[in-house]
Parts: sequence; C-alpha cells; structure tokens
Amino acid sequence: MGGEDVRLRAVVSLAQSMAAAHTPRESWRAAALGACEALGGSFAALSVWERGPGRLRVLVNAGERAEGEEEFPDDETYPVHQFPEITEFLHERWAGGGEPDAWVETADGPAGEDGAASDAKSAGGGGHGSGYYHQRVAALRRRRRGCCVVAPIVLHGRAWGELYVARPVGEPVFGREDADFATVLAAVVAAGISQTERLEEVRKLAFTDPLTGLANRRLVDTRLDEAVERHHADGSVVSLVVCDLNGLKGVNDTLGHAVGDRLLERFGSVLSRCGAMLPGALAARLGGDEFCLLAVGPEADEVIRVATELCDRASELEHGDGVACGIASTGDPIGPVVSARRLFRLADAAQYRAKAARSTKPVVAGRDGEVIRLADSPPKSAHDRRRLRGSRP
Repeated sequence: MGGEDVRLRAVVSLAQSMAAAHTPRESWRAAALGACEALGGSFAALSVWERGPGRLRVLVNAGERAEGEEEFPDDETYPVHQFPEITEFLHERWAGGGEPDAWVETADGPAGEDGAASDAKSAGGGGHGSGYYHQRVAALRRRRRGCCVVAPIVLHGRAWGELYVARPVGEPVFGREDADFATVLAAVVAAGISQTERLEEVRKLAFTDPLTGLANRRLVDTRLDEAVERHHADGSVVSLVVCDLNGLKGVNDTLGHAVGDRLLERFGSVLSRCGAMLPGALAARLGGDEFCLLAVGPEADEVIRVATELCDRASELEHGDGVACGIASTGDPIGPVVSARRLFRLADAAQYRAKAARSTKPVVAGRDGEVIRLADSPPKSAHDRRRLRGSRP
C-alpha cells in the first residue's frame, strides 16, 4: 500500500476515533494516540492555549511517557512567554490569512527543510528567539527525545492550542512532509474537538439547572443509580442530603420572584461550596425550592458535619428562613438499600421531619427510628403522596 493511502487511512481512523469518544478526555486521548500512530511517533500530547492566565495547559500525554508525565495531568502548564512561537505561529503569522503550518524541532535545535538542525529556521519557516530555542530543545533533551513536530490547532478561526508528536533519540527526524501531514492531522483534531464541545454543551443543557448552574434532577437520578450499584459492588458509602429552602413562597409573594430567584442562586452557591468539602460530591437543584447533595465515599459522620455547616450558612442568607435538611446514608443503620428509590425516600422523609420540627440542624435517617418508619409506611396525606411520587420515578 502506498504512503498516501496509509496516511489517508490514518486520517480516517483518527476522525472515527474522535467521533466515537463520549467524553472530552476520551476525545483528547483519541486525538493524541491517533496523531502519534499516523506520524510514526512514540509520544504525543494535546495542549490548550488559555489566554486569560497566558499559559499552555497540557490536556493529555499519550504513548511512551517520560518520568513524571501523567496521562491526564492536573497542573502541567507552561507560560506562553516561554514559547513565543505560540503567539507568533498561532496568531500573528496567519491572522491576516496565512496558514498555521506545523514545524519540526530536534534535540540539537530547530530543524531545517531537510530535517537537519538549524539555529535560525523551523520547518514552519520562521526564526525564533533564544527563549523558544532553549525551552523546546531543553524539553526534548530532558525527556530523551530526538525530535518533535508541533502543529497549531485552530478552532472557530482562533488559535486553540497545539498537537505535539515526538520520536525518541536514534529515530529518523521528522521532515517537511511530516510537518505538512501534521498540519492536516491538526485540522482533523480541530473538527473532532469542535464536535466534542457541541456534545458537551448539549449535555450541559440536559443535566444543568439553568438558574443556579447546579446539576439538575435528571443527573441526580443517573448518578444515584450508579452510586447504589457501586455500593452493592464494593460497599462504598452512599449518602444523600435533601434540602428544602424555607420561606421561598413568602419571599416570592412579598418581594417578587426576582428576589426569590436571587435567594435560590445564593443558596445554590452555599450548597456548592459546602459540597466541595466532600470529594466528588454532586450538588443539585431538584426543582422549586428543593436541593440535594450526593456523596459517594465519605463516611456518614463527615456528611452530617458538612450538612450541619450548610444549615448554619443557609440561616445567614438575606431574606431566607434557613433550610430543612434530611440525610440518609448507607453508613448508618437504615437497612438494606436495595434501590436508589429507597435511599431517596429515606432522605426525603428525614427532610420532612426536619421541616415539621423547624429544626435548624439535619435530621438523619437511621439515627432516629421514626424516620425509618415514615419512609417505609405509606404517606398519609395527599401532599405527602404527591411529594413522594415526585421524589423518584
């Protein structure tokens, strides 16, 4: 099979892999691995240019990673001022209609058109200052790589970031044809990223409460089902905190719905901040004046401590009247949690008891036998029946 056919197949494979990705991380990894294979590299990275903080942030490292290189690094960033070619090639060179061509680097310095080292030109055809020369070359030497090709990624007419593919010392140096092919691959990656961003936007709209920006009921249902399945599989503690914001109707009736909406937004912020104290917790608005926190992993006592602080902070909100808070946790003696529905009913019943007693602290299922009885017995009033029907399909 000819070289052109091989590269065409590589382009198609890259596009298909990114199209099949379900999350941004999967998309980034598919982009890096696909480009690495297409260019015959041993390592590839995908980075995004964050203009605000002025840095290049690495999203994924794929292939043969050097010591200290994580696949999905949390904080691998490089100040853009250390790489002036980023702003030169990703902005100045093509802003007026030029092309954001890829270029080649070697451990000896920028590569010329024939792949040989050159102190003055890159494969993209431009000269760079000593800062550029030093940072790129130093990185190659430090990680024992012989050469790399860097391809700018342009999205919606603006510089988005870069695709980086490297080969180890001793392997053939990338040439002009490789750089041209990397430019094509970067365009394919850009299209894949654009698709992923659109899907993420749709997903965000589907699973986000538009007023508070918190998760919505649909996402809570999905995550709660997954959490209970995990509890059955490995015994992970699953805790659900259900909150009812007191006095919202009165605020709406006397001060107007705009003030009521601000109260909901402020409580949503308080809930989010408190939820951040529980690793991986999901803060959500269920609808109306009802909110919840879903935590998987932390012990019940830690969830109760955070919920208590949530109640304290809610009591300080302007125009608010505190919050009624109920908790159900598999870490407490609440009996077998055979379904997500049961855990939700227990937390909801505990929240009802807190509201009826005007409690300023959380009521916890399993630490009060009456809460268990309330959750397991049929609701007595039409109002209770409506609420429990709405609490979970």
